[in-house]
Amino acid sequence: MALLQISEPGQTPNPHQRRIGVGIDLGTTHSLVAAVRHGVSECLPDVEGRVLLPSAVRYADGAARQIGWQALDQASADPENTLVSVKRLMGRSFADIDQSQLKLPYTLIDQPGMVAVQTRQGPKSPVEVSAEILASLRQRAEDTFNADIDGAVITVPAYFDDAQRQATKDAAQLAGLNVLRLINEPTAAAIAYGLDQGAEGVYAVYDLGGGTFDISILRLNAGVFEVLSTGGDSALGGDDYDRALAQWAMRQVAVAPSTLDAAARSRLLKEARRVKEALSGWVPGMPALRLAVPQGEGALLVEVAPKDFELITRELTDRTLKAVKRAMRDAGVTADDLQGVVMVGGSTRMPTVRQAVGQLLGKEPLINLNPDEVVALGAAIQANQLVGNTPEGDGLLLLDVTPLSLGLETMGGLVERIVPRNSTLPVARAQDFTTYKDGQTALALHVVQGERDMVKDCRSLARFELRGIPPMAAGAARIRVTFTVDADGLLSVSAQEQSTGVAAHIEVKPSYGLADEDIARMLQDSMNTAQEDMMARALAEAKLDAKRLIMATQSALQADGDLLDADLRMKIDQGIARLSTIEISGDAASIEAATQALAEATEPFAAMRMNRGIAQALKGHNVESLS
Repeated sequence: MALLQISEPGQTPNPHQRRIGVGIDLGTTHSLVAAVRHGVSECLPDVEGRVLLPSAVRYADGAARQIGWQALDQASADPENTLVSVKRLMGRSFADIDQSQLKLPYTLIDQPGMVAVQTRQGPKSPVEVSAEILASLRQRAEDTFNADIDGAVITVPAYFDDAQRQATKDAAQLAGLNVLRLINEPTAAAIAYGLDQGAEGVYAVYDLGGGTFDISILRLNAGVFEVLSTGGDSALGGDDYDRALAQWAMRQVAVAPSTLDAAARSRLLKEARRVKEALSGWVPGMPALRLAVPQGEGALLVEVAPKDFELITRELTDRTLKAVKRAMRDAGVTADDLQGVVMVGGSTRMPTVRQAVGQLLGKEPLINLNPDEVVALGAAIQANQLVGNTPEGDGLLLLDVTPLSLGLETMGGLVERIVPRNSTLPVARAQDFTTYKDGQTALALHVVQGERDMVKDCRSLARFELRGIPPMAAGAARIRVTFTVDADGLLSVSAQEQSTGVAAHIEVKPSYGLADEDIARMLQDSMNTAQEDMMARALAEAKLDAKRLIMATQSALQADGDLLDADLRMKIDQGIARLSTIEISGDAASIEAATQALAEATEPFAAMRMNRGIAQALKGHNVESLS
């Protein structure tokens, strides 16, 4: 039978020319991948039908790794080697991290550049861990489309600085992804919300995820998404609410944190998260919620009421509200100017957060879209456009902004800002500088990022030199320094002496990012374990197919087992028993062989069931009535 080639209106009639672009929300707690299918942006599920992938990686014995739900199941039993919330470590040095606040169950390694985590498989950087998660999402997308993907739009918190953005891009490269663009999470949410709801005007996007908080003020108008201002806190999220609740519960039963080992702390945080999520759905009349605090071999129970949780976490919520006020002030708008506030991120399900935001802005928060999925959905829409699937003239104009100011160190350790924060991207700004000594033939440039006036209070991004300046009197040379920030928010800097044209240029690779040789080494590591990864994947798929066949066969036997004679019934029962045994401990090849054997044994049974079905359908009809 010939197959018709069908394309959607406005698209190329050749489906083989359609390119696959995906949007990825690399979250602190969960990650998702989405794509535009049949004209609609939707999150892609795994084989179990789950769209969420826990942002967790467990490094097991040998070179084995577990990612997502499997890793999360082992977090309490093996907390030292099950890495979660690594997004908080992206692009960060050991000195940047307040370990008293993070309370991580694993050991951090102070090494040059980015911090690493000690595991049984050796040190692992946050980039390597994030790459495992991204690679799993990439594989999910490729399985869905049965084809390679052409590119991905990856979201980052609006308040991620240059080092954190570069680290995210490094992780994507390590995962084998072609990054079309990095976009801010609130901007991605605005794309999804604006298109789905036909919204126009000025909106606040309040994004409280598992580990980061963003607030963006955007103007939506006829497909133009203009970010007016952005702010937030890259170290504040739902994890902190869990931690605050856990610490309060320990105080209630006089359990000292020092008495809990890593496994107990992991169990306590998991229990705190469970109670937090249950409180989000609590209604008057429901029984009191109890939180179990580990104590020795048992646990002490603490009752938690919604009012308790609100008081415990009030300081955290207030921190987000201060950032909201600051962002509105930067955008030059008041609460009366806002058409609405969009809630994004799983942590916005907490009633205490929604109520506080509503009271501050005088508006009921908009929660039409799933807060867990909206960021990935918006990123997928942008990816679909960037790979060229959007009809001519039907694209979005996305005007994002820089989260922090960029500048140079000048005499006295001062910062001269070149690109102010909240500048629309992409952006290029230039400024002239000069020498300060007679006969000076070289100029050292120190690129920094931040809002403080002193270099020591800002983040150092890069250093480079301009050499070959003709000897002149101090102040005579004219050196133009140009900062260029691309659509991903990544920076390059050039310097040129105007009279001679001598120039220097640097693609800013933050000192907290990864060097090219680090990327090469990690890629080599991933290739070395590729065979093991393929074998593990094949085993998992074989087990899943076996379980499905066993369940389908047992269901058929319950319905129509009376059709079978004793010999055929025994043959099928033996096939089920053999496959059930092999599925537990066998390898992929033996499971596949047993699955095939059971499938062949049930072929006569399937034919009998079909005949019975046809007979029942035809019962009471004659040939003439069917013609």
